[in-house]
Amino acid sequence: MDGLTRISGIGFIRRLLGGHAAEPQHVQTTQGARMLVVDDSPTICAVLGKMLSQDGYHPLKAADGAAAIELARSESPALIFLDVVMPGMNGFSVLRALRHDPATRDIPIIMISGNQQATEQFYLQRHGADDFMRKPFDRDDVYERIGNLVAAGRLPARDTSVVANTLLSALSAEALDGIPDIAMPDAGAPGAIEPPLPLHRVA
Repeated sequence: MDGLTRISGIGFIRRLLGGHAAEPQHVQTTQGARMLVVDDSPTICAVLGKMLSQDGYHPLKAADGAAAIELARSESPALIFLDVVMPGMNGFSVLRALRHDPATRDIPIIMISGNQQATEQFYLQRHGADDFMRKPFDRDDVYERIGNLVAAGRLPARDTSVVANTLLSALSAEALDGIPDIAMPDAGAPGAIEPPLPLHRVA
């Protein structure tokens, strides 16, 4: 990852608790930064929210495009995780609206989807997003995307001197073990199997 060294939050905590020499920590952004998760799957919102919380971020959640745009304008999150396939306004339409709004146009945005056609559409056209993350994903996938944005100067780097104490005081090893390692959509719920997107350019 271009010289960036990362380890999972669980591994980091366990090394500290076990007294072993700690490996270099994954590169992350400012402690307490607000991050907006936009997905119509309650499971994705809950699991990604927990992954962000365990690493010291403050997750905000929206289940549809209109709510996402409103929260992005009112809360000015440091980063947005935006699902591509949602009922009503899809992720590419939300992305376009955010990029055209002076209040939100500079917020880094990571698109997420388990839909192969949406993945191909993103890499062909991008639409102004910063990165893409496939479902299912785990903590390392999330931390890697954040670290890439820090390395690119899109997010400020975190002061690593305060990370260990903050994580240890906020979460026990047992609490970390209780968070699923992989975020997957709700089985049988609307949006669990994402329909294909038409391949056309969004202006």
